[in-house]
Amino acid sequence: MHTLICAALGACVMAATPALAETKLKIFVSSQHQPDVWRKMLDAYEAQNPDVTVTIETGGNTSDAQAQYLNTVMSAKDPNLDVLMLDVIRPAQYAAAGWTMHFPDKDMSAYLPTYAEANTVNGETVALPAFADAMFLYYRKDLLDKYGITLPKTWEELAAAAKTVSDGEGAAAADLQGLSFQGKAIEGAVCTFLLPYWSQGKQLVSDGKLDFDKEAATRSLALWKSFVDEGIAKKNISEVATDDTRKEFQAGKVLFAVNWSYAWKHFQGPDSAVAGKVGVARLPALGGGEQSTCLGGWEFGVSAYSEHPEEAKRLAEYLSGPDVSKYMAVNGSLLPTYAGLYTDADVTAAAPWLADALPVVETARARPVTPRYNEVSEIIRTTVNSVLAGVKSPEDGAAEMESRLRRVLR
Repeated sequence: MHTLICAALGACVMAATPALAETKLKIFVSSQHQPDVWRKMLDAYEAQNPDVTVTIETGGNTSDAQAQYLNTVMSAKDPNLDVLMLDVIRPAQYAAAGWTMHFPDKDMSAYLPTYAEANTVNGETVALPAFADAMFLYYRKDLLDKYGITLPKTWEELAAAAKTVSDGEGAAAADLQGLSFQGKAIEGAVCTFLLPYWSQGKQLVSDGKLDFDKEAATRSLALWKSFVDEGIAKKNISEVATDDTRKEFQAGKVLFAVNWSYAWKHFQGPDSAVAGKVGVARLPALGGGEQSTCLGGWEFGVSAYSEHPEEAKRLAEYLSGPDVSKYMAVNGSLLPTYAGLYTDADVTAAAPWLADALPVVETARARPVTPRYNEVSEIIRTTVNSVLAGVKSPEDGAAEMESRLRRVLR
């Protein structure tokens, strides 16, 4: 920058003055969580803070793929990333590893209590909520209406509904799956196991110790395997990841799908074969049990190795604020982390189904809370995958799961 300086004799010279120092920040955002929409909010932030530029790095369309990459970056103490979008199961782990910075004296009371709790470790705020999430049951309301089928409240009713539609559609249903869920050995398979397990009123971890019911675990694994054996789910469901379920439902090839909130926006998009035909409901219960769902959500952590820690914290606080939460709900159908936004007129006009989502999010159950969660997750997901692939029986799978979990959670 230059300033024109005129001397007493009337001669003018150009004198250099220091330009504003530019702070360059980089944020990691999951490739499946609409980085293009987040970009709009980052553009707005840059407009408000002309001395800051923010770039997005995307990667991984599963929680595990993202964690694998971020674990490598953080282990190397790489300063390249400043703000990290983390799965709700990660903030406590990253804080324990010393990979993220705390937010001293941060008031978390405005957020949904579940997320305030998820981001607080030993009384310290270690990350800030990005958006809420829970698993939902998506269904083809046009096909349920066509056959006069009421919304299933149990998994058994869902199986019966799938068979009714399949029989009624005949040859037209040749490539129509009754149900799609996550069977691949990814984080989503942990929730797959827990949905019917929790429905039986069971816990997995209590006060950091194993609280395992082998019979309930066997019934949970047997339920998912029965969907494969009866042709309701595809034979290779053990290869299906989260976004596979989304894509297949979006293509009109699935009657019922278990997925997270991000899928809704895709289902209503211009390239969707099911736009306007999709319903959303609570996930069914097993038998006479309680309808249960798995808590999800994503959080913003600030890297302990950022070269611009204060600026990175300010960016995280901006992205976690109510204005951005509302924008992402309206434009990305991402669930707000503020209870009041679920009844906001702009939000419900853009995504009417969010009006019914709050009770689901508020009653969703968190995956086991333990410092050794990575090992717990690996045991559950690989067992689920093996049972669905036919490598193990549900009984053997449950017994092996219990034995391995006991070694981890003594």
